[in-house]
Amino acid sequence: MLHFAYGSNMNHKLMRTNAPQARALGIARLPGFRFIITRDGYASVLQDSSSQVHGVLWRLTPHDLRTLDAYESVETGLYRRALLLVCRENSREPALVYLARSSATGAPRPGYLDAVLQAACEWELPDAYIDSLRRWGRRRARAVETGGVA
Repeated sequence: MLHFAYGSNMNHKLMRTNAPQARALGIARLPGFRFIITRDGYASVLQDSSSQVHGVLWRLTPHDLRTLDAYESVETGLYRRALLLVCRENSREPALVYLARSSATGAPRPGYLDAVLQAACEWELPDAYIDSLRRWGRRRARAVETGGVA
């Protein structure tokens, strides 16, 4: 099964821990969606016809799928699975995408966005896209300053 990762699952080290047999296939895009940080403090994507999300496409084994489901807290409802069309090179392929239970935006949990940004830079995602991810970190800083959720 293919998995499109747009958040912390882009990180090689994390995937080695949570899906040890997963094989990275390279960068991909999810057109018609935009990246958000939810009130839970983790990434998700929302439909937006004028946007696209950049990330990494992985090939998962059945064991990897079970361990990622546990990591993403599918059983508790934090995330749910969806099969969405992603673009890689000149092809469109269905891939598993984890979608958060909440569509309300919030601020990233401490350290979470750092892992996402590190992976985005390592994969050399487009600079403008990385800058858009960094803006979520400023949202966290504002939330800390005001004592609430941004």
